[in-house]
Amino acid sequence: MPVNLTPRDVSAHVEGFDSVLIASCPVCPPMCLAMQKNEAFIEFFKHGIKTSAFEDHIQTIRDSLSERGVRTGVFSIHTPTPMMCLWTTRQRARLLKRAKDYDAVLILACDSGTESAKDALKGTDCQIIQGMDMDGVINATTSIRFPLTIVMKRNDDSARDTQAT
Repeated sequence: MPVNLTPRDVSAHVEGFDSVLIASCPVCPPMCLAMQKNEAFIEFFKHGIKTSAFEDHIQTIRDSLSERGVRTGVFSIHTPTPMMCLWTTRQRARLLKRAKDYDAVLILACDSGTESAKDALKGTDCQIIQGMDMDGVINATTSIRFPLTIVMKRNDDSARDTQAT
């Protein structure tokens, strides 16, 4: 069961930076955005394993920053682990290496993923900005449609606020 994530307005948080690296986890953020936009999670023959709704969200952030003269880059965890938000030592090293050329890192992940990024970048001057709110857990029904399209529909009672339980 993934966590439910919703995008934050981070425009005020990225003010004053000349460069921002957008780092994301590959599972919960794309799933949540696809469900929120009522779009397919994966359309293999159209977008490969990327989620169109999530890629559009990243591009919107990049376009907004670019209009203000901010240089951007994108970083994603390649190999999902059974616990997506717990990054491996190698993934943390990759982020550290990539982030060295940026003033800030915008994390599109849950609270745990953000903490993993903070841990990977401790001792650097790179500012960490969490770009998504973790507001509970979500359960969904997954279906596969021809040809290799994965669609997820949120179960009506699945959005449980973690503060209420």
